[in-house]
Amino acid sequence: MVERVGAIADVRASTSAGVDLIESGLVALREVQAWCDAQHAGLVARLEDIDSFPEQRIANASKQSLHKAAKSTERSKTLTQTPHLADALGDGAITGDHIDAVTRASRKLGADRRGELIGRADRLVEVAKAGTVDEFARRLDLETKRLQDDDGLDRLERQRRNTRARTWVDLDGMWNLSAKFDPVTGVELAARIDATVQALFAESVPDTCPDDPIEKQRHLHAHAIARLLLDTTSTNTRPGRSEFVAVIDADAPDQPGPVAEFSIPVEIPARVLADLAGNADITTVVVRNGVVLYAPGELNLGRTTRLANRAQRRALRGLYRGCGIPGCSVAYDRCKLHHITWWTNGGTTDLHNLLPVCSVHHAKIHHDGWIIELGPNRELTLTLPDGTVRATGPPGRRTAA
Repeated sequence: MVERVGAIADVRASTSAGVDLIESGLVALREVQAWCDAQHAGLVARLEDIDSFPEQRIANASKQSLHKAAKSTERSKTLTQTPHLADALGDGAITGDHIDAVTRASRKLGADRRGELIGRADRLVEVAKAGTVDEFARRLDLETKRLQDDDGLDRLERQRRNTRARTWVDLDGMWNLSAKFDPVTGVELAARIDATVQALFAESVPDTCPDDPIEKQRHLHAHAIARLLLDTTSTNTRPGRSEFVAVIDADAPDQPGPVAEFSIPVEIPARVLADLAGNADITTVVVRNGVVLYAPGELNLGRTTRLANRAQRRALRGLYRGCGIPGCSVAYDRCKLHHITWWTNGGTTDLHNLLPVCSVHHAKIHHDGWIIELGPNRELTLTLPDGTVRATGPPGRRTAA
């Protein structure tokens, strides 16, 4: 561990470190952090044995919030049940986030099945070592579904019991609202908020609206929520219908049915989905090997407008779960559609020229010299300012088994 700390210091001190050296420093840093997380979990476990309320002591000693301290006790408990993952964490081969993924996955099951999932997770240690946290979480999600014999209805019932809302006034005098809902309610609320945003701000936005697209979205959503809660008589807004995209992958003939993609990233049991579909707007998108074979609406707008329309956003949802830059985990609905050939350079607002990217990567493309190219099947080639080229195949949606 001392050698790794030294390697990190050397990279930090170097004024000529290239990409490879910096990446090696990041790897060493990850290994050191993982070792520290393992030691922290071990100390927390010992404290739990002798203190009935260890969270307060953890928070005081670590200068953390009580919420963060409670999370650390959950991680510690998971590690005690997963010795192989615990060893991998201590060796720096995985991260604390991998352990937290196991904890989150176990909550999706009843008490009688959680132990079995945790046992499977521990046996997947090589999967955890080989992949990112997101990849490991997707594999855990697959294992969870294999253990569910109720089509997810028990989980939905637990989610409904866990519905919560709280309010508080922060140090700046702002009144805060935080809430969590089950996914069925969430889809309906999201539709109502989106409809209110469209009704109120289709023509213009408030002068107070931020320029950053993500902050702008949050700002408008807050105004929409306020209107929905305070104005019960307005006729300027209409109730929003739930909306989802039914994605059919023509390359997957064994696919049991369309994959439902909602405007928010949630999972809904199939039997509940059937009921929800009766009061929802459903769009079918057919894809094959990175190409949209069918999607309703006008998908090629040429130079008539710079902004993509809803039909184009729905169509690309059939190919992308989030930001199109490899390794980015930002959800699709937090992305904007970037023109591969820039609008200012004569690019068109046509489907083949659009790629979902998050605000961070959008800024890197426009201001930091990143160059993006798409092949005929949306194979992505990314050229960085230092000449490094990274390439991917067509966008894929299926989770590996």
